[in-house]
Amino acid sequence: MCATCGCGKVDEPAGARITVPHDHDHHHDHPHDHSHGHPNDHDHGHPRTETVTLEQRILAKNDRLAEENRAWLTERGIAALNIMSSPGSGKTTLLERTVRELQETVPVSVIEGDQETLLDADRIRATGCPVVQVNTGSGCHLDAEMMRGALDALSPANDSIVLVENVGNLVCPALFDLGEQGKVVLISVTEGADKPLKYPHIFAVADMVVINKTDLLPYVDFDLGECERNARSVNPAVRVLDLSATGGQGLDRWYEWIAAQRAGMITRR
Repeated sequence: MCATCGCGKVDEPAGARITVPHDHDHHHDHPHDHSHGHPNDHDHGHPRTETVTLEQRILAKNDRLAEENRAWLTERGIAALNIMSSPGSGKTTLLERTVRELQETVPVSVIEGDQETLLDADRIRATGCPVVQVNTGSGCHLDAEMMRGALDALSPANDSIVLVENVGNLVCPALFDLGEQGKVVLISVTEGADKPLKYPHIFAVADMVVINKTDLLPYVDFDLGECERNARSVNPAVRVLDLSATGGQGLDRWYEWIAAQRAGMITRR
């Protein structure tokens, strides 16, 4: 259970599940020998004031593991990009297209985060891209320990790109550093332009805000300028990019940004 945000259940037996999708279709009900994500050493009998201490301890542990992940990725020149959004904004569609259009020239792999199912991982696997699925049960975010387990299972190539699709949620993923190089918040024009004001914490930690589904602008009441102003009101340095993952508009600038992140990591190695 995540005591920081309250997600997850105490009686869940194993926390996160990490699965490498196979070409064969056997059931995955056998035991796994990898370690599992969430810390479970909290005590529900403590008064409310103790919860603050517990949250600090959990986040401190996560931050330590995230730094280990960052060092591991830096040693290998791997650019890991954490993509966060609410459900339905088009994360998987954007990743599918990105993988299809980049993997011929750049090694790319994907970590999929969802509460249940392998559906998104199967979509990515259909592109031919290496992918692992992290199922968090009732947990609402990935954390650094899950990230490390996924990296171990994925074993990405040196100087490659790892795209991380976090669990659909605009709150909890902002709290958990994964050790990634870049944080991307994805929203779509079918959502409100006021999302940055309603969920400021996740926009405050973002390196890039991507506004997706711009091909639908003629049919919805969404002001791109207002959304960009709102994003910069909580994060003045953030880069904002609008695109359509289905129509293709704006994807060239998205790929340029990814290439710059990869070049930066290769330089550091």
